[in-house]
Amino acid sequence: MKPNFYAGLELDRVAERRSDSAWIESLFRDPASRLIPVWRSRNLVIEGETPEAVLLSTTEVTVSSSTMFLGLAGGTAYFAADFSPLEETSLPGLFGRGKFIDLRAVGAVMDRQHGALLAYARGLAHWHSRHGFCANCGATTLAADGGHVRQCTNPACQAQHFPRTDPAVIMLVTHGDKAFLARNKRFPFPMYSTLAGFVEPGESLEETVAREVYEESGLRVTDVRYQSSQPWPFPCSIMLGFRARALGTEFRIDGDELIDAGWFDRAHLRARHDPEKFRTPRGDSIARRLIDEWIAEQP
Repeated sequence: MKPNFYAGLELDRVAERRSDSAWIESLFRDPASRLIPVWRSRNLVIEGETPEAVLLSTTEVTVSSSTMFLGLAGGTAYFAADFSPLEETSLPGLFGRGKFIDLRAVGAVMDRQHGALLAYARGLAHWHSRHGFCANCGATTLAADGGHVRQCTNPACQAQHFPRTDPAVIMLVTHGDKAFLARNKRFPFPMYSTLAGFVEPGESLEETVAREVYEESGLRVTDVRYQSSQPWPFPCSIMLGFRARALGTEFRIDGDELIDAGWFDRAHLRARHDPEKFRTPRGDSIARRLIDEWIAEQP
C-alpha cells in the first residue's frame, strides 16, 4: 500500500544513539549535514510548479536555539531548528532563498520524502514550543536526547517529557452507493469532507468512530474498518483512517460545527465541478484518499 502524504519517510531515526551528545555534535559540525529551518510553524520552501524544500548545510546559519536531530538518510544527517523568535523582516537576509509557508499549501505537489521530512521537523518544533515548562512542577525544561526529550531542571523533580501525538480518527461513512460528506464551518468554501474527531480516554478507535459519527450527524454505524494512517503535524496529530457503514440515511447536523452535509454518489464525486461551488479535500489529506479509494471501487 502506498503511504499517505507525510508518511513513508526513508530515514533512520537512530533512537538508540540520541543520548550520545558528542556524536550528535560531530554530525552537526559536518558541512554535509542538512538543517531544516522552521519559523512559526512554517517551512522554508522554494515555490514553483514543483515546490522544493530548502535544506541548508548545518554550517550555513548560526543557530541560537536548540537543534533537533531527525535522523540519517543515505549517510546524511538531518537536523531541524526553530527560528520563530526572529522577526519576519530578518528572514530573507538570513536564509537568502525560499519562503516560509504553510506545508499544507504545497505538500501535495512536493517530493514526498521532502514533504515527510518537513512535516517531521514542523511537528517536533511545535512540541518544543509548547513544553518549555514541566507539567509536574512548573520548572523550566531543557531539550535532551537530540531534541526528543525535554528534561525538567528542578533537581527534586527531574521529570522527562516526550513528544506527544494526539490520535484522531477520520472516517468515510457509506450507505449503499453513497458516501456521507459534510462541510465544517472551518473549511474553506465550499469544501466537503469526511467526519473526524479526537480519541477520548477509555475509548477504542472503533468506539471513537461510532461516537464521533453519531455526535456530528446522528448516524449510527457498523462494520468499522481500519484503512490507513497519516502523520498530521497541524499541529500534532496522527490521523487514523476508517470506513464505516451507516445503518440508515436520516441525519441531523447542529449548524454550529457542521453547517451542511449530504449523501453523495460516485458519479457526483467523479464529476468536474466548479471549485467555487463544490470540492473535496486537498490531495495531501487522508480524507481525500478515503474518498478516492471508495470512488475507485466501482467503475
